[in-house]
Amino acid sequence: MKVEFNEELIKKYDRPGPRYTSYPPATEFNESTGADEYVKKLVESNSRHTPLSLYFHIPFCEQRCLYCGCNVIISHRKGIEVPYLERVYKELKLVSQYIDKERKVSQLHWGGGTPNYLDTAQIEEFFQEIRKNFDFEKDAEISIEIDPRFATKEQIKTIKKVGFNRVSIGVQDLDPKVQQTVNRVHPLPVVKRVVDNLREEEFHSINIDLIYGLPYQTVESFKKTIEQVIELNPDRLAIYSFAYVPWIKPHQKLMPQEAFPSAEEKLSILNMVIDLLQEAGYVYIGMDHFAKPDDELAIAQREGKLWRNFQGYTTRKGVELLGFGATSIGMLYDGYFQNYKTLREYNVSVDAGKIPVFRGYVLNEDDIIRREVIMDIMCNLGLDYDRVEQEFGIKFEDYFERELEELKELESDGLIKVSGRQIKILPVGRLLIRNVAMVFDAHLRKKKELRFSRTV
Repeated sequence: MKVEFNEELIKKYDRPGPRYTSYPPATEFNESTGADEYVKKLVESNSRHTPLSLYFHIPFCEQRCLYCGCNVIISHRKGIEVPYLERVYKELKLVSQYIDKERKVSQLHWGGGTPNYLDTAQIEEFFQEIRKNFDFEKDAEISIEIDPRFATKEQIKTIKKVGFNRVSIGVQDLDPKVQQTVNRVHPLPVVKRVVDNLREEEFHSINIDLIYGLPYQTVESFKKTIEQVIELNPDRLAIYSFAYVPWIKPHQKLMPQEAFPSAEEKLSILNMVIDLLQEAGYVYIGMDHFAKPDDELAIAQREGKLWRNFQGYTTRKGVELLGFGATSIGMLYDGYFQNYKTLREYNVSVDAGKIPVFRGYVLNEDDIIRREVIMDIMCNLGLDYDRVEQEFGIKFEDYFERELEELKELESDGLIKVSGRQIKILPVGRLLIRNVAMVFDAHLRKKKELRFSRTV
């Protein structure tokens, strides 16, 4: 689908809104839903015989990137990670005892922080501990995020040897002034060296992460970055809109406010990015991903089988996610559960032999129905009434009578087309899919103040 930029409509619909990495979003999590409920839901999940996805959070970084919205711990002093890893191993045992051993892992991801903060011996030991507790499918997607500044050739050889087959490189921008301003300096030759090393090891997929909306970025400066990244020829790109949330991440205030691109400039940057990458042969996936036409993500979107979770877009719908480590989030079919965010609280819980979940959310039937609708809109750019009715035994027009009435304004503005018991996102609405999804968000209706990032 060719994206159509309509500045008037983008301004009209630009408002705070969830990113819908889950529905309901994490803002609905509550501390009355804790470890006991998690254990109950883990045991219940075994009856579904679904495959598993594992996420491990490695929160350590050697220095702070000023744009960062992740939960990280900054330390130049190596060794701080040792007791943390020991506790993650304990958490593995605490959780895995409730999982049917017949269930296999189809996806695994190490995120951060900086997973390659770990040395080669720690990477090997960590992966051995995971394999002691879980079995993997033969074609499992096993991915890791790396910071190119600290990725050695030896590390890359090790992550391939232990079983990783996908790598995501955090680049963000290649402009020297932008890099200096956000405190993340890695010249193009550094990134190219890492990509070359990954190719030598024959990784199945290489992804590059970029961010637009950072200080001193312009259309021309970011165009150069995109052109340089295209030359690196990654299999996928994730290009995120910078989320300015200083009420959550006060360090973001250290960036010069006057240097941020205007809303108009930011929109022009996005327009340029989409055009350049599509011209280079990449397919635009969801809100912020691009992939080569033969990539699993592109194929899944064409077939209407794309899905979304806290790790981003995925081809494997129905997989249940278990999160390990401080701040990690698990996503079961009917429940979301988050670990303690601080190391102190995480450590105290694990040391006491308790699963370190401190909050969560149990989905009711309405949540599950609405999640299906919202994720179809976000991932597959449309919605089929018949499929939803068959899965949940509802009459779509009756169940969503209010929402269908509200969609009429979006249809008259050309964002969507409602016909033949289907909703289809149109080129004008391609950048505003969050706004379309928000119509079906029952929790959003109850909020007086929306503390989310902007939808565009």
